[in-house]
Amino acid sequence: MLKNKIVNELSKNIDIYHLNIQDLTDKHIHHKNYNDGKHFHLEVVSDIFNNMSILSRHKMIYNILNKMIRNEIHALSLKTLTIQEYKINYQK
Repeated sequence: MLKNKIVNELSKNIDIYHLNIQDLTDKHIHHKNYNDGKHFHLEVVSDIFNNMSILSRHKMIYNILNKMIRNEIHALSLKTLTIQEYKINYQK
């Protein structure tokens, strides 16, 4: 399963505090350029993101998942947070 493959790839490279993967493919099947790839939204929480810009965080995730992007993954949206950001904003 592709979700498991994403979890494995990210876990090999990042110490993950929290990971949420949403498969949004059903919302995109009828798009003009749909190529059978999956559409995912990932929420990745890790202290590896400390002192990194949002752009750098996203580049890191894209580099890790690079082999899957454009083949198995058609579209990917990301929310990348440090543990502190996650606790402040989402664990009230």
